[in-house]
Amino acid sequence: MNIDTTTMLAAALGLGAAVGLLLIATSWRRTPVVSAPSRRTGLGRAVRGQAGDRQALLRVVVAVGAGVLTGTATGWVVGAVLATAAVWFLPRLVGPDRAQQRRVARIEAIASWTEMLRDVLSAAAGLEQAILATAPLAPAAIRGEVTILAARLESGQRLAPALRTLARELDDPTADLVLAALVLAAEHQARQLGDLLGSLATTAREQAAMRMRVETGRARTRTSVRVIVATTLVFAAGVVVFNRAYLDVYNTATGQIVLLLIASLFAAGFAWLARIATSGEPTRGLALDTPETTGARDRDATAGGGERS
Repeated sequence: MNIDTTTMLAAALGLGAAVGLLLIATSWRRTPVVSAPSRRTGLGRAVRGQAGDRQALLRVVVAVGAGVLTGTATGWVVGAVLATAAVWFLPRLVGPDRAQQRRVARIEAIASWTEMLRDVLSAAAGLEQAILATAPLAPAAIRGEVTILAARLESGQRLAPALRTLARELDDPTADLVLAALVLAAEHQARQLGDLLGSLATTAREQAAMRMRVETGRARTRTSVRVIVATTLVFAAGVVVFNRAYLDVYNTATGQIVLLLIASLFAAGFAWLARIATSGEPTRGLALDTPETTGARDRDATAGGGERS
């Protein structure tokens, strides 16, 4: 059974409907409420969020356009779906590991901010005053979070809970080490905090250097992945363009199912290669939960146990 123009039109309309539903779901996302002290930071995040939404919308349009074009050229519904998925996912597969780059930049920013706190504390300033003084000068990778921390302190929140909240927002093992020292200093008046912050800053820079060395080793693996993916796609496109009769077997409904199975195997292989070439998320060794949060979790666990018994 050949796939006619009506089927292709139905596929294109289905893709368009899927994009419309995606856009509707995106527009229904609630905007978070921003308190008065952090209004400027919230506005900046909103602007960045809008830029990210526009970029995602552009990717959706390009992916759907590629799918419709491929389906029209080949007459395959599965071909349209595969082209759409390829345009959407392949840039993440063959592109740089931006998540790792952001993590390294964040570690270096944490080290720089720690050194700023150490230098300000050496001038006999209190810890809270040091945080407020360094917030506008914090490195760009963590400036938003540190600015929100300063806003919380200015609004009257106690230092230790604000630092624990910052630890959850940064979600980084290196930040946990630094913030644990700051929490101890805020709650127990730790001595020689400046020397401790200097040691932690040195440790953070060593971790950033180590991750850069790991990233250099993974770069060779990603290059191999790019070569494999590019060779596979060029070969497939060449067969479609220059030897179309060889693929006539896929014009039937059974052929489309077989094509989908073959493409699924290739997709699984590409995903496996991407997992090899991409570094995983670091594990946090500390959990700086607030006492209120920890107590609430304990109460929930106790209540759950009582109900089970």
